[in-house]
Amino acid sequence: MTVLEQGQIQIHTENIFPIIKKAVYSGHEVFLRELVSNGVDAISKRRMAAMAGDCSEGDGGTISIRIDREAKTLTISDNGIGMTADEVKRYINQVAFSSAEDFLEKYKSESDAIIGHFGLGFYSSFMVASRVELVSLSARPQAEAVRWSCDGSPNYSLEGAERSEPGTDVILHLMEEELEYIEPSRIRTLITTYCDFLPVAVQLDGETVNKREAPWRKSPRDLGDDDYIALYRYLYPFQGDPLLWVHLSTDYPYNLQGILYFPRITGRADWEKGEIRLYCNQVFVSDSIKEVVPRYLLPLRGVIDSPDIPLNVSRSALQTDRRVRSIGGFVAKKVGDRLKELHRDEPARYAEIWDSLAPFIKIGAMEDDKFADQVADLILFGTTAAASEPSAEGEAEVAPDPVATDGRTYTTLAGYRGRLPADNATRILYCTDEAGQAGALALWKGQGAEVLLADTLIDSQFIPWLEARHGDLRFQRVDAELDDSLHEPESELADADGVDNGEKLRGLFKAALANDKITVQVQSLKGEGSPAALILLPEQMRRLNDMGALMEQRLPGLPDHHVLLVNRRHPLVEGLLKLSSGAVITGGGSSPSLQLAEDLSRHVYEMARLAVGGLEPNQLAGFQQRSADLMGQLMQRGL
Repeated sequence: MTVLEQGQIQIHTENIFPIIKKAVYSGHEVFLRELVSNGVDAISKRRMAAMAGDCSEGDGGTISIRIDREAKTLTISDNGIGMTADEVKRYINQVAFSSAEDFLEKYKSESDAIIGHFGLGFYSSFMVASRVELVSLSARPQAEAVRWSCDGSPNYSLEGAERSEPGTDVILHLMEEELEYIEPSRIRTLITTYCDFLPVAVQLDGETVNKREAPWRKSPRDLGDDDYIALYRYLYPFQGDPLLWVHLSTDYPYNLQGILYFPRITGRADWEKGEIRLYCNQVFVSDSIKEVVPRYLLPLRGVIDSPDIPLNVSRSALQTDRRVRSIGGFVAKKVGDRLKELHRDEPARYAEIWDSLAPFIKIGAMEDDKFADQVADLILFGTTAAASEPSAEGEAEVAPDPVATDGRTYTTLAGYRGRLPADNATRILYCTDEAGQAGALALWKGQGAEVLLADTLIDSQFIPWLEARHGDLRFQRVDAELDDSLHEPESELADADGVDNGEKLRGLFKAALANDKITVQVQSLKGEGSPAALILLPEQMRRLNDMGALMEQRLPGLPDHHVLLVNRRHPLVEGLLKLSSGAVITGGGSSPSLQLAEDLSRHVYEMARLAVGGLEPNQLAGFQQRSADLMGQLMQRGL
């Protein structure tokens, strides 16, 4: 072959990012992504140039990958526009220039974007190859094939070659330590990872490997539920079906398409890394896009495809700028719009999946004021109220409130407030543990009060946020305090010393507990099933305790300072009063009846603590022993 030229490659670092063949990219495997992308780029260029009459038209785009184990080579071929000798010198040797920019300028009316800059992507091949050959034939008239060869140093050779059809072969002579890339299974995996949704066929030894079709590039009108679910199952196998999805599409002020899914989260979601895949013109770039979408949406899954998201030189990391923040706002708004649509059109379905949606929406509302405004009327709480009857056909389309699904009833904060009595229009009653707060909850429900169920971990932060957002509202947990509507009014009769029964009971419990941190109150509670005693936790004191536990990364326990509310109407408490009043002090200065009354009082207190999870594991053994002793004393009295 006649040698056309020998020389040194010109790398103009003052014009582009420094090119260091083994330091630009964080992972060697992306060389295949870059070379295949360049091939698709060349195919796109040929199609555009052929439409303009500048070159011959190809039979259809194909990227062919061939493995030669004996020669230890990997060849990536395309039937794109190819290059002349002058173009090789310009686009390969003078890395400071980019063929993509030239083509975009000449064919800027075309809608299909050029994937990448050929020169830089091409040089990723030197991460795995000790020598790279390029054989190319331009599709332009009268072109001659050329061969370019380089061993990774600035030295290259350029000579004539033989190639029957326009296009380019990139032949990689693999290094010994990179021979994993002559394994078909490894290359197949890389094609599936990076090139699966490219619009041209990518073949490995004659077999097409990639899917080619990217559903997110289609109009939502052309996709059915089965299409969306099929993509999710393909991207995230064995994850179950998604709850719902959001189709993204905009071409101004940036170009972006995508499909995002709300997954069924069964464990703790990853709020830092995320599962959304970033593509650039259908080429996979990254699955870590925390710079693009807001943190509260990171556990969503799916695809975002945009050529306008600024990437670093290796396309392995995002560059944060105003455009990226704008894209994040667009994504958040589209998610909010989809949630509004579901809540309006399918309220029962929305309520059915609310528990899975709640973390996204609540965290998003607390972190993003614009998102909070968008979802303000979409936040649901479980409620003790009965579900609303469905609206008659023909009435205005208003979501029912409350709405029942799967044995639970849900309401919005606005719906709850609309049902509050006028004298308590700003107090929001809520319960965080139906079992632990069962006694207090029963009292409120017995008097017809509606109680919200805020029983998720995030609600301990979300409720104070709601109070700050709605300055006129006061959230009160059912076991914080009891108002007069739950007390039976009754007159008190004092004994000869001026002490009434309430004071006697209070004194009995104070003596039995011998703890100044426990405030004892005595009231007559309404309701036949009202408990003998309740532990009440003043709202602000309990919140401070919960906050301290959160900061110390422990579960909140019962605060040292709390209220014991004794129900004077309960038969057990009435019996205590009679037992203590009939006590007779013996010669030793103590009364067996009074001692038993104090033991029973302590037992009543410990049962109240047990109901709210206030007994630590090391205290349960003592409680069991005292309970057994107490039953023994009662049996002796009855025999």
